[in-house]
Amino acid sequence: MALERAEVEHIAALARIGLTEEELETFREQLSDILEQFERLTQLDTRSVTPTGHAVELATVMRDDVPEPPLNPEDTLRNAPRRQADFFRVKAVLEE
Repeated sequence: MALERAEVEHIAALARIGLTEEELETFREQLSDILEQFERLTQLDTRSVTPTGHAVELATVMRDDVPEPPLNPEDTLRNAPRRQADFFRVKAVLEE
């Protein structure tokens, strides 16, 4: 399905992007190719394919949130570039 130039201009306007003449032609060709691929997919017989929401099983990779005793302040601050007592010393974010 080949797109017309006016259709690409309409799509660009909906996306609120400006395109040069060269970009219009490039995107017209690319979008036309994409639509042709979807047309090919509609010809496939998928009646025996089970619908799925994901290609692979989903599993969480996060560990359980188990409370633990806090780190020793001295161990925590050992490699701090700057510190003040038991705190990290950082530059003020809103300096003038």
